[in-house]
Amino acid sequence: MAEAAEFQGMGPSPARRWLRRTAALLAGTPLLAALVYVPTASPAHAAEDATGSRTVDVSLDSLTPSAPVKDDTLTITGTVTNKGKEPVTDAQVDLRVGPRMAGRPEIDEASRRTGFSPGSDAEKLGDPYTVKLPKLAAGISEDFALTVPVGKLGLDEDGVYQLGVSLSGETPSEPYERVLGIERTFLPWQPDAAKKKTQLTFLWPLISSTHLSAETGSDEQQTPIFENDSLAAELAPGGRLEQLVSLGSELPVTWVIDPDLLATAEAMTRNYRIKNGTDGTIAGRNQTVARKWLSSLEKAVQDSKVVALPFADPDLASLAHRGKDVSGSLSQLQPATAVAETTVETILHVKPSIDFAWPMEGAIDPSIVDVATSAGAHKVIARSDSLRETGSVSYTPSAARPIGGGTTAVVADERLSTAFQGDMTKAGTSTSAVQKFLAQALALTLQAPDKQRSIVVAPQRTPSASQAQTMASALHGLAGQRWTQPLDLIAAAATKPDPDATTDVPSASRYPDRLRVRELPVQTFQDIRSTQETLDNFKVILTAPDRVVTPFGNAINREMSTSWRGKARAAADYRRGVQSFLEDLSTEVRLIQKSAVTLSGRSATIPVTVQNKLVQGVDNLVLRLKSSNPTRLELGEDKVVAERQIKIEGGHSQSVKFTAAANANGPVQVTAQLYTMDGKLYGGPMTFTVRASEITPTVMLVIAGGVLLLVLAGVRMYTQRKRAAAREAAAMADEGEDPEQPSDPAPDTGPESGDPSGTGEKVDR
Repeated sequence: MAEAAEFQGMGPSPARRWLRRTAALLAGTPLLAALVYVPTASPAHAAEDATGSRTVDVSLDSLTPSAPVKDDTLTITGTVTNKGKEPVTDAQVDLRVGPRMAGRPEIDEASRRTGFSPGSDAEKLGDPYTVKLPKLAAGISEDFALTVPVGKLGLDEDGVYQLGVSLSGETPSEPYERVLGIERTFLPWQPDAAKKKTQLTFLWPLISSTHLSAETGSDEQQTPIFENDSLAAELAPGGRLEQLVSLGSELPVTWVIDPDLLATAEAMTRNYRIKNGTDGTIAGRNQTVARKWLSSLEKAVQDSKVVALPFADPDLASLAHRGKDVSGSLSQLQPATAVAETTVETILHVKPSIDFAWPMEGAIDPSIVDVATSAGAHKVIARSDSLRETGSVSYTPSAARPIGGGTTAVVADERLSTAFQGDMTKAGTSTSAVQKFLAQALALTLQAPDKQRSIVVAPQRTPSASQAQTMASALHGLAGQRWTQPLDLIAAAATKPDPDATTDVPSASRYPDRLRVRELPVQTFQDIRSTQETLDNFKVILTAPDRVVTPFGNAINREMSTSWRGKARAAADYRRGVQSFLEDLSTEVRLIQKSAVTLSGRSATIPVTVQNKLVQGVDNLVLRLKSSNPTRLELGEDKVVAERQIKIEGGHSQSVKFTAAANANGPVQVTAQLYTMDGKLYGGPMTFTVRASEITPTVMLVIAGGVLLLVLAGVRMYTQRKRAAAREAAAMADEGEDPEQPSDPAPDTGPESGDPSGTGEKVDR
């Protein structure tokens, strides 16, 4: 490996070479070794060397300046804590400056060492650069501060030096002076600018977990509904995301942003609601926090490069290993990439690059590369522990590597990228991380001082606030640009590749097991397919489909987010919630159940009611009615199936009438079913009974005969009354009476008018 080679021009110091020659001479001369008196520790003292030097915990809380130059004064502050059961007397804190280190592997080795080792740890610098502590009681901590001019440290050549701060003292059970605790760190020494500075690219990720649900209010504004209000704490002053923006605004970094975070924060700037653990919601009240954060971010990125990940940061490795065999899974990546650019440009008013894919921890194999580039990305952010060197180069090569098919792997340095993992809330841990990062960066530059290289740092996806602060401290340590100079990611990807660097993508068998076991399960992509099919079936009937397609499309993207790794139960709950809400929404357009219908006569109409409880109208629906016994009951011209196209305004119902004809008496099962215009089932069937009751010709003859008898009876009565009136008139004439002629009675209807009939008036023709 490249890291196994020592620095070019950075070999052991003269003192170290002398020590090695002396050791070799003694080892090769047994007689001389026997004659020379070498004091040895007793068994008790030997055991103390192994354990006693850890009796006192030494913490280095600060080291300033972190990368000193000539005439600087180095100040180290820290804390010593007696973790033993006995008090320590005559305690003294000393600074130990080790020899110049030989390369990056030696820095790694020194970082792993614990306890004091006389053969490896340097002699103490001595007075006046010590701190006296007369007594350190058991369980007690004491602060210290060591100040020493850099010129007194003996730093001769450019390079990395190990600093050790130790505490020596005595205990009642072991009344002799010995080292009871030590802590090591590193001091990069490059007072003058390097001949060829390393071009350093530092990615600054703005990524969060999923906070928005698929649900929205039914109002015109579609008020967003959040799963929780935890994002507000990240955006608030001191929060993780607030710290990343505040710190990053002053650093030469490339912003790597998940557009879903921007969309979620932007949704918080307006009215929004939060699920309260039951079926209800409560109003969100952090609009001001979201507005302030977005405003700060917009200002911070104006003069920087921005890389937009696909919307919701999909898990590319899970897609490649578990999703590609589920139909439709890979098709989700293209729209997630397309919406990414629009989202960033709309909210931040900068045009981002969407040409980069970032698999989890930069681990790649051929299938991951294929998936990463399937949505149009031509550059994959990998990591050097995945794309390992084969030993053909004796230094860390530049990041850009052509890996075939027009794709470039931008390989981040594993040591620098993992430098800030872990708990950085403790000052000692943070200081150690900063010094190690600076030391590794200088050691990398000194590997090939005549060759300029481009190095990328891709830290963890979601740094904590303390990790972000530590990263910022490390970058401030490089502000002097004595051995590095900043370069954005777009430029780094375009640099000339090192011809000797490996370009072989590792096989699938080399993909880390620790990452594979945390991938999203196959069920994730099966659930996504079901939800997408439901959405596709639903959207075709909507007159305003964007009101549904946009929130649910984004929710589907969120279902395959990298942030779900290690959260299997929460991820499954989220997917179930999305599917359940979509199904509930689609059932707002449905058939109203009918009771049994009695059909009297040979022909009649059967009404079926379709209800639309959505806010928007629906169209492109077809209602089909099917008779289970067309011999007994015919429907429409087809006799078996009748259909009508449906169009209903939001919040309305429509009664659709079908013509039916009965050929025989008896019950018939009729099924009503909605379909989309392309013939797909929509919703479930609704079945009801039609009781056919046909009136036969014999019955009609009987009824007609009865009517005729009534008419004849009426005629007879009229004739009899007319004859009686005539007889009465004749009798009066015989008696000489002149009967009075009454005036014409009032008409039964009003006089005809040429005016049109009034509203609602029935006019017989």
